[in-house]
Amino acid sequence: MDYSSVMIASNLSRSCASCSHFSGTHAPLERDLSPAGHVVVTLCLGFIGTFGFLNNALVLLLFCRHKPLRSPINCMLVSISVSDLLVCVLGTPFSFAASARGRWLIGARGCVWYGFINSFLGIVSLISMASLSYERYCTMMRATQVNITSYRKVFMGIAFSWIYSLMWAVPPLFGWSHYGPEGPGTTCSVNWTTRTANNMSYIVCLFFFCLILPFVVIVYSYGKLLQAIKKVMRINTALSRKREQRVLLLVVTMVVCYLLCWLPYGIMALVATFGEPGLVTPEASIVPSLLAKMSTVINPVIYIFMNKQFYRGFRNLLTCTSSDLGSNYQNSSKVIKSLRIFRRANVPSATPHQDVACNPDRDKPKSGSEPETRSPAVPGTAKPIVSLVVYYNG
Repeated sequence: MDYSSVMIASNLSRSCASCSHFSGTHAPLERDLSPAGHVVVTLCLGFIGTFGFLNNALVLLLFCRHKPLRSPINCMLVSISVSDLLVCVLGTPFSFAASARGRWLIGARGCVWYGFINSFLGIVSLISMASLSYERYCTMMRATQVNITSYRKVFMGIAFSWIYSLMWAVPPLFGWSHYGPEGPGTTCSVNWTTRTANNMSYIVCLFFFCLILPFVVIVYSYGKLLQAIKKVMRINTALSRKREQRVLLLVVTMVVCYLLCWLPYGIMALVATFGEPGLVTPEASIVPSLLAKMSTVINPVIYIFMNKQFYRGFRNLLTCTSSDLGSNYQNSSKVIKSLRIFRRANVPSATPHQDVACNPDRDKPKSGSEPETRSPAVPGTAKPIVSLVVYYNG
């Protein structure tokens, strides 16, 4: 047996030291839910598992069926749907069965598996949301059409989301904290209650790097996106206001749902870790857990069905029609035209401002069917502060 296997087996033994009730299949738990509570939780998990699976499976079906949906941004949306779908397949059925029977059913090893897979896929979803928001911001700031480089950057972002999440889900298997029963014992997660420096340090790092940091990236990226759209209002007020309202609706909805689903769970974990022992009751622990799992149902609605192209594809699927879904870049034609007219009428030498982090190669020669000619700068002429909003297909 190699060293990794020994470490995992050792951690599994420590994880199960506090879950001896798994071996006593009919022994009542000291901190258990009432029978009515188990019924309510079972119904909630049944709803989450069913509609989470259907919503995310529908997203994948539309993505595979309609070629226009296979844009770089939508690839990242699909990554979120894949992680949520896997939660509904690999995690939710076990907690549903456990709640229906009022006890954990698949033993100690199953508890570690459940805790690991739910933590891993949950972090994937959170990090992917942050990567998506930053990619949308960068895409908006670039004045280029989609190419192989755009797909490469998005695939790198997807790979980063999954690898980064794996880095934070694996440590409990090797001794930095551990996975064990949660709340009334019908679900498993990171052990929030052990008061050791080893366990508490992991929980603090997990809270910051996998919950707070993604939220900061989301707020920053969409805040910058809204600022850029406001600057275009001087060029085409009607179009820009409509676009701004759509983006604002998406941002507010997304931030509120993010906080609603994940912040209660994070607060519960911190209270269980740093608060008085026994302060978090089974009822208080199961509600945040259900809200976090509810994100698998909400995410497709926010990120997919508020997207015009996916909505058209869904409508075509229901009506059995095959109308054109349009392109991610068709919606930007009016904005680009307005910006060009504005620059020619005011300052011919002005160049679009682009974020260096989003487009580090902006000073390199660009290839395209319509080369841009620049007039010599007029001395003493101030450069206007105008951001080029290429497109945003929220």
